[in-house]
Amino acid sequence: MGKKKKASGQKPCKLSKKKYESELTQLHAELVKLQYWVQAKGLRIIVVFEGRDAAGKGGIIKRIVDRVSPRVFRIVALPTPSEREKTQLYLQRYIQHFPAAGEVVIFDRSWYNRAGVERVMGFCTDKEYQRFLHYTPTFEQMIVDAGIQLIKYWLDTSRAEQERRFQDRIDDPRKIWKLSTMDVESYRRWYDYSQARDKMLRATDTDFAPWYIVPADDKKRARLNCISHFLSLIPYEELPIKPVKLGKRDLSHQYDDHLSLKGRRFIPQNF
Repeated sequence: MGKKKKASGQKPCKLSKKKYESELTQLHAELVKLQYWVQAKGLRIIVVFEGRDAAGKGGIIKRIVDRVSPRVFRIVALPTPSEREKTQLYLQRYIQHFPAAGEVVIFDRSWYNRAGVERVMGFCTDKEYQRFLHYTPTFEQMIVDAGIQLIKYWLDTSRAEQERRFQDRIDDPRKIWKLSTMDVESYRRWYDYSQARDKMLRATDTDFAPWYIVPADDKKRARLNCISHFLSLIPYEELPIKPVKLGKRDLSHQYDDHLSLKGRRFIPQNF
């Protein structure tokens, strides 16, 4: 008997841990190939991650960088601007983190703070907000014209899933640090953030720097789909890697190096 077909609109079945880890392992191998390609060709890539609070941006970023070099894949997650930074050009604090040749810079939130939290929470004036929406496409055109590949992801979740994740953070002592007063306020102002998102997309979704929407209610699928899509945007090739051999140890100066540690401060072996 054949398998039952899913009804239209029905949620896909739960992705097993085994299947998820198998797919993720393959994607990690491809990211390593991409890393060699980026270094060899001197590519400069910026990846922007924005989205709802608790949408899973950190989880996707963590899986992207998990098996690659932090010298090639750099994460930028800027704190609240200092008093000095508040007096600078708005984009100045971001530009200084842009990639050099052979680097991929991942922004865990970016200059789009102005179109989201700053707009909703009143941290910028209406004039500053309107100016941002007006000039950002020009700014991003300059980035692309300079030879930097700019990739922008928006992670979107449902109200029910965001609430579930917030409650999970409250209930789990390992995650409570993730829940800030701003998160609570974003929960209250769901539709204000929806309107800010839609205005941002209308103003800054361009052919040269498009927004890609990542459905993120299913964390595992969101991670796999986003990494797979990211890899598809960069035409890389697998480069030949010189085989590595351990060779032989030099034992000409051997001594009992375990005994030489006797009397040193060892940590307790509790496990």
